[in-house]
Amino acid sequence: MEVQRALEFTLSVPFPSPLNARIAHGALSPDPEPRKGEVSKELTVVENLLHVRWRAAEARLLRVSISSFLDHLGLVVETMEQFGPPVPR
Repeated sequence: MEVQRALEFTLSVPFPSPLNARIAHGALSPDPEPRKGEVSKELTVVENLLHVRWRAAEARLLRVSISSFLDHLGLVVETMEQFGPPVPR
């Protein structure tokens, strides 16, 4: 029996402020992976950086998950730019 090694990919996305990074984290976190168990995605925020780490058993699944995330990230960034900086509470 051949043991398959998990694939891993990490991405760090800088934002203008820690608040923007937390907003992006909140907007992107709710999307569960469609094939739970085969692909995992962890999002964390450190200061103004959004860190994302994927793990998957297959390159195809990893690629699809990353591509989908980048599409959603683009939408979040465009929305932030369109509506301006967050209003402090």
